[in-house]
Amino acid sequence: MIKSYWNKGGKQKVITIFVVLLLLVLLFFFRDDYQPALLFIRKYIFIIIISALVLILGLRKFRNSSSIGTRLGMLALLIGFFGILYTVGWHLKMYDYMKTYNVFNSLNKVEINELPLTQNERIQPLRNIFSMANESVGETKDVSLPHLVRIGTENKWTMAIQPSEKYVMQQMSDNTEEVFAVSSTTPFPRFSNENRISVTFSIGESLKFSRNTYNAVVQRFNPWMLFNYEPSDTFYMKNDDGKWVEVVSLIKWKGFFFPYPSFGGVMIIESGEHDMNDYLERITIGKGTFVSPEEIKNHPFLNKQNTLAEEVSQLQAESLKFLGGFSDPLPWNMETAVKIPMMPKDQNQQPYVTDFDFAGSNSDAFSGLYHWFGLEPVGEERTSLSYSVFIPADGTDRLYYFDHASKKQGYAGVSAMPLKVKESRKEYDWSANTPVEFRPYIKNIAGRKRMFFLGTVSSISEKNAKQFDGSATPDLVLIDSEYRDVIWIDVKHPSTWDEEVYNQLNEAWRASEGIGYYYKEVPKDEDVMEQQMDSIMSIPKIEDNTDKIDALQRQLDSLKALGGQ
Repeated sequence: MIKSYWNKGGKQKVITIFVVLLLLVLLFFFRDDYQPALLFIRKYIFIIIISALVLILGLRKFRNSSSIGTRLGMLALLIGFFGILYTVGWHLKMYDYMKTYNVFNSLNKVEINELPLTQNERIQPLRNIFSMANESVGETKDVSLPHLVRIGTENKWTMAIQPSEKYVMQQMSDNTEEVFAVSSTTPFPRFSNENRISVTFSIGESLKFSRNTYNAVVQRFNPWMLFNYEPSDTFYMKNDDGKWVEVVSLIKWKGFFFPYPSFGGVMIIESGEHDMNDYLERITIGKGTFVSPEEIKNHPFLNKQNTLAEEVSQLQAESLKFLGGFSDPLPWNMETAVKIPMMPKDQNQQPYVTDFDFAGSNSDAFSGLYHWFGLEPVGEERTSLSYSVFIPADGTDRLYYFDHASKKQGYAGVSAMPLKVKESRKEYDWSANTPVEFRPYIKNIAGRKRMFFLGTVSSISEKNAKQFDGSATPDLVLIDSEYRDVIWIDVKHPSTWDEEVYNQLNEAWRASEGIGYYYKEVPKDEDVMEQQMDSIMSIPKIEDNTDKIDALQRQLDSLKALGGQ
C-alpha cells in the first residue's frame, strides 16, 4: 500500500517522507508517554508470544477449513484456550505465582541464627509525619511522601514541598523550592526553621511535562532501558559534596519466562534552576545521572542508604513462601507458606525501614538501614511470627532472614499487636484512635536478646480515613512478642525504655527463666525470705549418728587405758 502510494508521484513521495519523519520525531520526543506500553510488552512477553502463535495458527486453520463443524470446533478451542489462560493466569494468580518463584530463585538468601539489635529508633510512623508536614504548608503546596534516609550520621524523614496538583499553572511554572528534613528519633518533629531547607529542584514529582521526575528519568533511558527499566520511589538526600539531590530508584525487569522486578540502580538529579541548555537537554535526552547497582559502592552517600523500591523488596520478602519447595504455597499444601500481613485502615504497610546493628551477629551484614518484614502464616486466623526478613535498603544483593518458626519460638506477629494494645487500655476511644506501624525493637535486656514491637497510637480523621494525626508527644507501646505483655512507655525519655520494660516484666522473666537482678534492683523482703526458705529447703537431711559415735569413743578410751597399764 505504501509502495503504490509512493509510486504515484513526487508530491506523494514528499508527503510520505514528511509523515515518516514526523512519526520518528514523535517517537523520540514522546517516548515517556508510550514507555508504559513497552514495559507491558516486556512484562508479559512470554504470554503475548504464546497467545499470538495460538491465535495466528487457529485463525489460519479456521480460514482454510471449508467445514462449518471444523470452524466451530476451532473457534471453541480458541475461546477455551484464552478462557483457561485468563482463569489460571490471572484469576487464580498463577502468573504472579511463577513470577514470585523466579524472584525466589534469583535471591542471594542468607539465613542468620541471631537477631540484630535495633538502633536509632524512630518515634513517629510515616503517616503521622506526612500529616504533620501537610499542616505546615500553604494552599498551593503539597508534600511528597516521606522517606527515611541517612543524612550524614543521622536518620531523617525527608520530603519535598512541591506545587500542588490542584493548581495546574503552578505545576507548569513553579519549581520545588524547599525540602523538609526532620529527625526520626525525636518525639518533637519540627517543620520549621532549620528543618525546612531552601533548595531548588526544577524537576519534581508534581511538575508537568518534561519537568516531571518520571518523564525526565524515562527520557534519559537508552532504547534498551526503555524496555527493561522503570522509575519508582523518589528520595531526597545529600550527596558526597553536601548538596541536596533527588535520587530516583529504578526497577529492572529480568527474565524471559515470567519476568520479575529487581533493583536496577538509581538516577541522580542535581538541584538548581535550569537554563535554556538544560531545557533543551531535558526535552531531548532527559535529565539525571544513572548509577548501576555495581557502581553504587563508588558513591559513599548511597551506601547503607535507603534507595531500594518497596515494590521490589515486598516481592522478595513474599517469595520466601517457597522455602518449603515449589508446591508448598499451593492450596493443598501450605505447610511453611507465609505472607506479608496487611494492616487495616490505610496505614503504612510493610516494609518498615529500620536501623539495625549487626555487629557481633556472626554475619557479613552491615549495620544501617534495612527493609524489615515480619512474615506470618497464610491463614487469616494465624498471627504468629514465622520469619523476620532483613533486606538491605541500599539494594545490596543480599536477603537475610531469621526463622522463628523452625526454632519454635512461638512469637506473636505484627497483625496480632493492635488487639493486644486495645485490650490493655479499654478506656481509649478506639473508634477515633488506632495503634499503627509495629516496627521491631530488639534489645539486650536481662541477660539476653529480646524482641518487642514498637507501636504508636494515632488519631484518625473522621473526614479522611487516610489522614493520621500524631501529636508531638504520642503514646508509645512496646509489646513483648514472646510474653505478649503491653508496656506503655514514656516517649520523652527513650533512655529509660529498657528499664521500664524490665520493671514490668522482671518477675515474669524470673519465674519463667530464673534470671537475676538488673538495673541496680534491690531484692524485695519477700524475695529474700523466699530465697532463704528455698536454701533451707534445699539442705539435705543428715542421719543423726551421735549415740553411735559416743559409744565408739568410749570403747577407744577403754583400749587406751588398758594399753597404759
